[in-house]
Amino acid sequence: MSSPRIKLHKGDLPAGLTFGSSVAIDTETLGLKPHRDRLCLVQLSAGNNEAHLVQFDGSDWSAPRLKALLTDPAVVKIFHYGRFDIAVMQKWLGVRTGPVWCTKIASKLARTYTDRHGLKDLCSEILGVELSKQQQSSDWAAAELSQQQMAYAASDVLHLHALKARLEMMLEREGRLAAAEKAFAYLPERAMLDLAGFEDLDIFSH
Repeated sequence: MSSPRIKLHKGDLPAGLTFGSSVAIDTETLGLKPHRDRLCLVQLSAGNNEAHLVQFDGSDWSAPRLKALLTDPAVVKIFHYGRFDIAVMQKWLGVRTGPVWCTKIASKLARTYTDRHGLKDLCSEILGVELSKQQQSSDWAAAELSQQQMAYAASDVLHLHALKARLEMMLEREGRLAAAEKAFAYLPERAMLDLAGFEDLDIFSH
């Protein structure tokens, strides 16, 4: 595969950009607490070896074109561990993302032979792609992102379409696709509960 095309945009997606019926999405933040740690970057890909990175400076959250995409009912948003990304975008952009599909939930339901459900593990086993996590902990609020940061951010969305296709086949084979789809539909609500302070509570436990 040729080197991915990575395009950086400040504050919003450019006019006229479309992603088709599904778009892979990931986020980078200052930390793992949505109320404290602001959104810095939203990465998007149509699964065509091209990634679009939307960088936020912490002062302007308007992003009308990105928000329109996140809430477009005709476009499926593909995440890996969407629970966090959906919550952080709800907190900082003020929109409820949907409909959604999560490769981590799909992996947990389809790949019951392992407890390794990270994106790096999935890409390695299912696609034969080795991801580097070297830039996972870095300053995503920097005014100018390094080439290494942008490459890392892009890698988190470039393979989600391919993973979705393979995991969907596995879920169907095991008769768990319907259950997975119901779990995906619940994700935006789960993210809202996280933001409301229920992040550490299993509401289904005894």
